[in-house]
Amino acid sequence: MARKTAKPTTVQCPPCKGTGEVSRTVLVGRKRRAVGQQTGLCLNCLGAGEIPADD
Repeated sequence: MARKTAKPTTVQCPPCKGTGEVSRTVLVGRKRRAVGQQTGLCLNCLGAGEIPADD
């Protein structure tokens, strides 16, 4: 009888909401004026959009 292994469950990453990207405000100048937003890699899930449920 072969034993089936359970597939590990994953949970959607809360900071990026499963997209793998987060938006950051771009600041310029000495007074740190906000000029727009730039997307970057989510550091919580490293761009995967999912985190293991065991964490």
